[in-house]
Amino acid sequence: MMSRTRRLLRAVIFAVALTIPVAVLAYLIRSESGGVVAFDEAAVRAATDFTRDRPALYQALLLWQEAFNARWVNLGVSLVALWVWRRRGLPTRAAWAFGTLMVSWGLGLVVKFIVQRARPVVEDALGDPPGYSFPSGHATNTAAAGLILLLLLWPLLRTRGRALLTTAVAAAVVLTALNRVFLGAHYPSDVVAGVVLGVAMAGASYLGYVGWAPAPSPTTTPTPARSET
Repeated sequence: MMSRTRRLLRAVIFAVALTIPVAVLAYLIRSESGGVVAFDEAAVRAATDFTRDRPALYQALLLWQEAFNARWVNLGVSLVALWVWRRRGLPTRAAWAFGTLMVSWGLGLVVKFIVQRARPVVEDALGDPPGYSFPSGHATNTAAAGLILLLLLWPLLRTRGRALLTTAVAAAVVLTALNRVFLGAHYPSDVVAGVVLGVAMAGASYLGYVGWAPAPSPTTTPTPARSET
């Protein structure tokens, strides 16, 4: 069995490996170098022009934006974690999921205040969202929450359920990232950084958690895929 030190080291390496690209992007944005800013601005102009000419798409994007607001996403995952704790008897796994969800959400906000990138400025703006732009909060939170949900439920699902949930999570993350750009709320680099950061936080947390959870009690009625890890 892998030692606790090795598990923690593996988690740290995973987090650092995914955080480095985010840090590089942040540096290029702050220094306005590398062509990233020019690409971002051109992409947002094209995306918002596309949305502006399609009122039905605009309304659908607004509905998606609200549905995947952090408060609703986090509430949904928290309720699932509560169910896993109360109904499936996996309190440690549920606590990991809830704790990681809250920490990831908070760290995403911290990074925004560190980078302090202004929101996109386009003619005839489609909205005026508050706060800073890098990384995208929606993208960060959806990626982190989606991976947390997937890992939380993984041992409770059969092969088909795992495939369906993986597909649903991936689709939600991609569509949320596109939503932020097509509404002009974020630049492409904001959503890319958000997705990578969300995966880094949730993935590193899980790698550190695996193996720490207690084994299920032998008196507990077994289920096909029941395991804390």
